[in-house]
Amino acid sequence: MAEKLSSLVDAYLQDLRHGRRLSEHTVTNYAIDLAQFVEFALVQGLDSPEEIRSAHVRAFLREMLAYGYAKASVARKLSAVKSWMVFLREEQVLAEDPACRVQAPKLPVRLPRALSMQDVQKLLENGPQGKSFVRDRAALELLYGSGLRVAELVSLDWEDLDLQERWVRVTGKGDKERIVPVGRFALAAFDAWALECSSRKGPLFPGSGGNRMTVRTVTRIVDRAAKRCGLSGVTPHVLRHSFATHLLEGGANLRVLQELLGHESLLTTQRYLKISADHLQRMVREAHPRAGEGEEDV
Repeated sequence: MAEKLSSLVDAYLQDLRHGRRLSEHTVTNYAIDLAQFVEFALVQGLDSPEEIRSAHVRAFLREMLAYGYAKASVARKLSAVKSWMVFLREEQVLAEDPACRVQAPKLPVRLPRALSMQDVQKLLENGPQGKSFVRDRAALELLYGSGLRVAELVSLDWEDLDLQERWVRVTGKGDKERIVPVGRFALAAFDAWALECSSRKGPLFPGSGGNRMTVRTVTRIVDRAAKRCGLSGVTPHVLRHSFATHLLEGGANLRVLQELLGHESLLTTQRYLKISADHLQRMVREAHPRAGEGEEDV
């Protein structure tokens, strides 16, 4: 009967891969998490999904925590199980969803890290060096200037970039396209990069042998550039967070930011509202009629 649970997981993974067109990396994560749950279910003597109860799902989470998995990892595993159960209901394999009321471990609130504008400027102007300086400068300018995910950056082709209209066509999660403006510093960087390229065809950022540059290569480029400027812990995602933070601090609308970042849910974008406590305090002091009272006596 183990084959029944495994085959239902396989059917779900195929739906993720071909129906929802999720990335292979995402599908692999789902496969690992659900394989662990199926193994747990079989040890409990559960031969079919109809036998799974909420208590079993909660016991699975407790066991994962006992094995030493971080709360965030356990929450991700629960998300995979819940998503699978929804699929089984849609396929009429299950009449009830045993996981729908199971709550994930409470996670600590972690605010996304953002660089200061001064550190970003230092990184972009002084970080890229070496024989690939022009290419790397253009990549960094686009990561920060347009807030792209690193996977979106490496998938770009020259035909996706319109230097005259100042925009780039980005294919995000779920193969959803969006148009993102390109700032003047990025445009200048691409003008220089275009002069070095013999042909404006194929990958916008080629790596060795003319192949598309990999995510790992871009991550390494960002890390090395940051360390040259005395900055640590800087990743492509930190540049994306910095883009969002600086836009909000400059007065950008949250809905506009959602569109620029390619977030499906506004709830995801709302995390950035909590990023800069100093900015919030400054705005209250400047805008509220009583917030600044007594400051001169301090």
